[in-house]
Amino acid sequence: MSKDTVSDNKIGQQTKELSSKDKMISGSAWMTGASILSRLLGALYIIPWMAWMGNPSVAASANALYIIGYTPYALFLNIATAGVPSAIAKQVSYYNSLNEYETSQKIYRKGLQVMAITGVVSALIMYVAAPLIAGSSPGISVDDGTQVIRSLSWALLIIPCMSVTRGYIQGHHVMKYSAISQFIEQLARVIFMLAAVYFIRQIWNGSVVNAVSASTFGAVIGAVFSIGYLFYIIWRKKPELDEHAAQSLNKVNISTNEIFKSIIRTAIPFIIIGSGITLFQMIDQFTFQQIMTRVSDFTPKEIVDSYGIASGNVNKLIMIVISFGGSMAITSVPLISELIAKNDLKKLSRQVSDSLQLFFFIMLPATIGMAVVAEPLYTVFYGQNDFGTNLLQVASFMSLFLGLFVLMGSTMQAANQTRPALWALAIGLVVKLALQYPMLAIAQTNGMFISNIFGFGVTVFLMLRKMYKVTHFNIGLLLRRVLLMVILTVVMAIVTFAVKEALYLVMHPENRLSALLVMGVSAGMGGIVYVYASLKTRLADRLLGARVASLRTKLHIK
Repeated sequence: MSKDTVSDNKIGQQTKELSSKDKMISGSAWMTGASILSRLLGALYIIPWMAWMGNPSVAASANALYIIGYTPYALFLNIATAGVPSAIAKQVSYYNSLNEYETSQKIYRKGLQVMAITGVVSALIMYVAAPLIAGSSPGISVDDGTQVIRSLSWALLIIPCMSVTRGYIQGHHVMKYSAISQFIEQLARVIFMLAAVYFIRQIWNGSVVNAVSASTFGAVIGAVFSIGYLFYIIWRKKPELDEHAAQSLNKVNISTNEIFKSIIRTAIPFIIIGSGITLFQMIDQFTFQQIMTRVSDFTPKEIVDSYGIASGNVNKLIMIVISFGGSMAITSVPLISELIAKNDLKKLSRQVSDSLQLFFFIMLPATIGMAVVAEPLYTVFYGQNDFGTNLLQVASFMSLFLGLFVLMGSTMQAANQTRPALWALAIGLVVKLALQYPMLAIAQTNGMFISNIFGFGVTVFLMLRKMYKVTHFNIGLLLRRVLLMVILTVVMAIVTFAVKEALYLVMHPENRLSALLVMGVSAGMGGIVYVYASLKTRLADRLLGARVASLRTKLHIK
């Protein structure tokens, strides 16, 4: 069954027609595709944005100001929404598996009410706290930082309701519409922010802070377009949803108060764990300048610029590959919740193993490949910069741990292992805090990423150990296949590096067009080697199913 057929079937029928692995692959494909496109847009816009902002020094300061506004916004956004899509998806999937469709609709309606309230509260707190946040951030005017942060607070009025609607749709195992809404949101945001900075800086010769504030307000515009699309999908699917509700068993009777409590009780852990990456970033924002002033010979401006490169430029690029972990997490939550509802521990064990294998199958070549082509990749987006390239190489390895954290955090909560997941995150944060000073002293700016590797490494180890105790997934099979993936990834990396170095003999590395060609050809050759080796060893067949086996046959790979 093709992905298009899967996506166009009636919502309620899909859970019966697809196996858990098919659902995982189909859902992950939709969410990954949309997420990667969104992340690429989020990384590509910076090229004209910084060019229109002004000279390189002004553009770097504008970028740092933009990041300083977005980091606390991301935390408030996580508090207001991060747990909701997964929490709603978990509950909707659970009750749908019991043929209690009317209860699922009640949960969605009450979820909208809860999110409307949390959106208003979060927006108000962020608006009021903006001066305090700006005053604690590295090297900016408090007034400028306050203006940028407040311009983002308005988005919190809309995005929570958008998130609960996405969760409701995801709970029916339909990822297509949620993925499309995500892309629409990013596209509208980028178009608005580029238009804003062009008119303010190039046409009207306005101030940098006004251009940055207008750019960040693009989050509001993107949210409006996205929620409009989602409400249209709900309206279009209303006859089908009403038909399912009419056939509901209605053996479960949940009061309004119970629904509110259930949503909040389920969402809070998702919020905390969903904020994990942002919490680590907040540690960097509030400690980087103070520590670097003591342990480095950087000037104040160099500290601000290096923070902007690490937390802004590099972060945008690694989030492209981290998005795969997030896409799998979104897809796996309703699947695992359904298996928990049916008390099918055997399939649950297989589902966890399949998720981990698919994660490493994609993330290992993606992260190592990014490290190998870091120089041309960074040059394409931000111009040649040895400092930025070095940061990107270290951050590429870090992204493997961040992606695994996103996947395992959601998996544990879907499997009702919330408390161990929270403890694992708390211990990881303590490790991050303990290592922040010595790592920055030893590795300078890269110390942020190295302390993250240790912090998230401890967290995911504890999460994996707990899930193994709960599900007893086949750890021997997982380790054997991951070892094979590592071998194939090393071969891919060698080929990619060799092609890149050969091309640099005849191309200028500082030229963006040359860098694009070098990156495309070398990454393409490495990708071909990895795909071929995966088909040749039958690894892809075992992970992705019969359709890949058919592809191998068509390509005459024995």
